[in-house]
Amino acid sequence: MAILILAAGAGSRFKTAPPADGVPAPKLLAILDGRPVLEHVLERAAALGAAGTTVVLGSGAGAEVLEERIVWGGARRVRNPRPERGLSGSVRIGLETLAGSADVSVEAVLILLGDQPRVSMDAMRRLIEATDVAPERPFVAPRYRAGGASNPLLVRREAWTLAAALQGDRGFGTLLAACQDLVQVVDVPGDNPDVDTPSDLASLSRA
Repeated sequence: MAILILAAGAGSRFKTAPPADGVPAPKLLAILDGRPVLEHVLERAAALGAAGTTVVLGSGAGAEVLEERIVWGGARRVRNPRPERGLSGSVRIGLETLAGSADVSVEAVLILLGDQPRVSMDAMRRLIEATDVAPERPFVAPRYRAGGASNPLLVRREAWTLAAALQGDRGFGTLLAACQDLVQVVDVPGDNPDVDTPSDLASLSRA
């Protein structure tokens, strides 16, 4: 099992006061419980004991700031040169990187979003445990009791090449909505909120 974290988005909805140096900090550096949002995701990924973690960053000043300020803990970083084209490009780049370098014994990847710092360890473990339950369904997705998007997503190795056809900002979402027979759904408690705005961050801080 490998981990892929998507962290190339611009975070354009996360509006804060301009910093003194005039360079906006990426939203993934926003502080939650004393640490940047992205570090929470990295910490939870590391706790799974996976074969390795790859993080897809964007390009430009925002990515450079992340490189400098995040404690990566051994996670490999790759760049998406055109993050404005949407999430699908990051999925493609991440899976192509893994396919070209991952040990053949790595049978699946768990795709996390860098702006979901409260991603549930229980939910991730349930997805991993379900990997071989229905091998004819190469995707394993959570269904949260409280609703919300089906992230993270587990993708078996035989489906990695499907990323080549992805477009836009939904990643595998469009494909899976049209081909539900490819997806094994795992019911999990709770939810998995994004940090898209300062108010989202404040809500998580109070939780």
